[in-house]
Amino acid sequence: MTSEPHRLQYLEAMGLTAWAARYRLPNALETPSCEWESPAPEPATAPSERLHALLGDAGEASASSSEPQESAVRPPSGPRKARALLGDLMPGESSSDSAPATPAPAASSGPATEQATPASASETSNEALRFTWQVSCLEGRWLLVLPRDRGPSDTEYRLLGNLMRSVGVVPSQAPTFESFRWPQLEGLTVESPLEEAQDGLRAFLSGRRQRGWQPERLLVFGEAALTERLLQLADGHSALLSLPVWQGPDLQTLAASADAKRALWPRLADWPRLWSGGDDDA
Repeated sequence: MTSEPHRLQYLEAMGLTAWAARYRLPNALETPSCEWESPAPEPATAPSERLHALLGDAGEASASSSEPQESAVRPPSGPRKARALLGDLMPGESSSDSAPATPAPAASSGPATEQATPASASETSNEALRFTWQVSCLEGRWLLVLPRDRGPSDTEYRLLGNLMRSVGVVPSQAPTFESFRWPQLEGLTVESPLEEAQDGLRAFLSGRRQRGWQPERLLVFGEAALTERLLQLADGHSALLSLPVWQGPDLQTLAASADAKRALWPRLADWPRLWSGGDDDA
């Protein structure tokens, strides 16, 4: 079952705002409530008493953790030394007794490092996938994806328009890109990073259907391993979105390279037929 924070995250991806009632409607039943009992305040303790209690607890913990023969040779030094500074030594004790006969072993740093390594590896494996896409939809039919953090520059925007016009793909409105970032909310627990990111992408597209998005084809400008995993690209098809896919170079590469433009031109030959709806393999 999806938790409330995850539900809010998917609603955020869909572009929907979660509302909570602030006022009671007429004739509506009153919301059940309960009385919370405030805990009784603890009695104030003098600072010296709290310090002595801490020293006593530390002495007991040190005595219980040491072996019997070791404690006979080297008594715990921390609490006794602190009590000596407070002038609170018992009769018969001296501050010289607090000095250890042999230096404490320094091998305790090894196990701490070994315990930290599995914890950090676990955090890495359960970390959410992080990516940002620029997304648009031509006439609600062709879904354009730029796997990058920023939208196209003026030069790249003009290049995209020229490519479309050169093959007869002229939408009634110029494409307007919007950012899709994942995760939508920070600090949530993650169990399946890839599956949760894919659910977020589907939620994003589901919310855009209210604006008339009914994609029948996917165009990806740029290659990235994470993008291919998310969309489950194979043989020109996205298993995640159940759409045919055309994938080409990034717009920045096309804008800077004449060779890249010449190599791209033959790959645009099918665009006029697909845009007109003829022999659509979607």
